[in-house]
Amino acid sequence: MAFDAFALILAMLALGMAMARTTLLPDNAADTLNRVVLYVCLPAAVLLYVPRLHMQWSLLGVAATPWILMLATWLLVGLAARIWKFGRGEYAALLLLVGLGNSSFVGYPMVRALLGEHAVQYAVVYDQFGTFMLLSSVGLYICARYGGNGTPGARRMLGRVLRFPPFWALLFGLTLMPERPPEWIAAGLQRLADAMLPLVMLAVGLAIRLRLPRGELGPLAAGLGLKLVVMPAIALPLSLLFGMPKEMLSANVLESAMPGMVSAAGLAMAHGLAPRLCAGLVGYGIVLSLATLPAWAWLLAHVA
Repeated sequence: MAFDAFALILAMLALGMAMARTTLLPDNAADTLNRVVLYVCLPAAVLLYVPRLHMQWSLLGVAATPWILMLATWLLVGLAARIWKFGRGEYAALLLLVGLGNSSFVGYPMVRALLGEHAVQYAVVYDQFGTFMLLSSVGLYICARYGGNGTPGARRMLGRVLRFPPFWALLFGLTLMPERPPEWIAAGLQRLADAMLPLVMLAVGLAIRLRLPRGELGPLAAGLGLKLVVMPAIALPLSLLFGMPKEMLSANVLESAMPGMVSAAGLAMAHGLAPRLCAGLVGYGIVLSLATLPAWAWLLAHVA
């Protein structure tokens, strides 16, 4: 693990939490930083890492893993909901925030810090072909079904994909972007991609909420346990089954161990699906992942 990168993650998270208690930044500072990451840093990272991919069958396993984990989520959350009698909104929130991890905003910096820069290319595959596509299809379906807005049509799903800037960067990176672009282009993309880590962690620190939803402790504990422990535990034998080399396997399992996706939580909240539980799953998930992700990285280094 790159200690300096992980120290920067902790420092920027703490700085964001401290600044959130002041009036130094406007109320929408976290949203503005997230938009900079979404429209600038994330596409730059995709353009930087995707052309380095060398197509192999095991990469299909990386793209397939989040889809398989979503099926496992549906089964396990359904079982937990029956045993502990979760409400409709709680059930939907768990489907979204256990099935969809923060595989880009948190995933890219954490994979880079824990595994090294070369592993980020596999995180991009996991995120773009897995998590993002799931959010744009299954995520919208869950919100529509349990939020009472009707099932979303294919046009709406396609429109969401086409309005996502990293998607166009992905297409360009897979087709026209050379593996070794001119030095001035590569250096510029690297600097923009490097900016993602401090900006994301500062935004997370500004927006994080650690209010304990006392009436929803059961769903909160179930969601955190499933997302941070059970999902990567399922992803590990899946990765072995797909025959992934060590670095790819480690990136695949770490991506599956990321905390719940902030965008999925926002989508659920907008549909009135257990907003306090969503905030708790994201906030506590990010804090706890600062311990669970290095633990998974250590385990993978000794097992993979």
